Formats: sequence, structure tokens, C-alpha cells
Amino acid sequence: MSGHSKWATTKRKKAVIDGKRGKIFTKITREIIVAARSGGGDVNANSKLRLAVDKAKANNMPAENWQRAIKKGTGDLEGVNYESLTYEGYGPSGVAVVVDVLTDNKNRSASEIRSIFTKNSGNMGEPGSVGWMFKRKGLIVVPKGALAEDQVMEWSLDAGAEDMTSGEETYDVVTAAEDFDKVKQALEARGIKAASAEVTQIPANYVKLEGEDAGRMLRLMDALEDNDDVQNVYANFDIPQDVMDSME
Repeated sequence: MSGHSKWATTKRKKAVIDGKRGKIFTKITREIIVAARSGGGDVNANSKLRLAVDKAKANNMPAENWQRAIKKGTGDLEGVNYESLTYEGYGPSGVAVVVDVLTDNKNRSASEIRSIFTKNSGNMGEPGSVGWMFKRKGLIVVPKGALAEDQVMEWSLDAGAEDMTSGEETYDVVTAAEDFDKVKQALEARGIKAASAEVTQIPANYVKLEGEDAGRMLRLMDALEDNDDVQNVYANFDIPQDVMDSME
């Protein structure tokens, strides 16, 4: 858990520092289009769409942008057909990496993802090579602030969460994927504002990295995240917070 939540926090900070908000908007737009195309344009009836729109709002995407994306997904406006693909591979020290892609050209995406792995001390694997190490779960990251651990845990478990762990600055609430929306809404009703909330892939175990391998791993993650077709990257690394902070 710690590896995932620390990377997510660093990634959000870097997006602001590096001026990558436009790239984030592009990725969210694709996610909204695909969600609306598969489940309809009603955010109240389509949980995937609601999550994507929540992400748009959290990143201050103008309402007209995400509303237009919904219309492209439902066919009310002309849009691009995106194909959902997953690539698997290895980073430094054998770290398992899973990459979710939404693309209009799978040959281009496959070539680019392979190149990123090769140039950043990793290599592509066969389908299924590392995916078995991950489970699809809901993850709600809550800033500690003045919130008591016992209280957040009680509220989370009462709402249907599977577990909660305490990190240096956050509480990480884990749910079954199908219970994510219910738990998220229950915590929001308690006045708890999450730093991030998503259905993600959580690894069964982690590879601890330090020194050069830590730097190589972070560069690989950064390069994958920077690709326009990449929606999500999951990896089972754990790196000390001071190394993560050095990326800011």
C-alpha cells in the first residue's frame, strides 16, 4: 500500500509543478468517453462515469470539458473510438509493473510502451506475467489532519471497507472494488475529504528499493505516466519517503 499511495501523492504534486494539467485533462477525457460509451451518460447510474467525473472535478477540469466528453461517449457528439489494453512488464530489481492504456492505435501504443520499458531499465513481459500479483480494490487515501485513527477505522469498516492502514501522513482505506462507491460516499457524508479515491490494482507484496534502483524505478514510472495513451500504472515497489520527496 505504501508504495502506491506515496507514488500517487508524488505524482499529483509533480503534475502541478511540471505544468502537466493539460495532459491530465487528456487522460481524464478519454476515461470519461469510454465510461459513457460503455455504461451511458447518467453519472448517477454509471459508477465508472461518476468516478471519472469526480476525478475531473478534483483536477479542476472545466465543466464544459467533461460534459463534452460525456456527449462524445454517448454519441451525441463525434468522438474517437478508444480501445482498452493492458501491458505487463518488469522494472529494476524485478518490480512488477502493469500498465492500463486507452488508445486509438494499439500498434503505436505497444511500440511506445516497449520502448519506455527498454530505455528505463525495464522490460516488457508476456500477458499474465505479473498481473496475477495484483488484486482490483478500491483505495481511499485520507489526510490525517485532526482525524483520529480509531474513528476513521470505525467509520470505514462500518461502511463496508475491508481494511485501513495508517501511513506517515494518510490513512489508506481499502475496499472491495464493488463496495468502493458506497464506502467513499459514506465517508464523504461524515465530512471526510479524500486526497485521492480510485479503483486500483493493489499488489500482494512489495519490493523495497533504495539507491540507484529507486531512481531508475521512479524514472520508469514517470516516463510511463507521461505517455498520452497510458491511463494508469501499477507497480509493487516501496521506496523511502525521502527519495520520493526528491522528485518534487
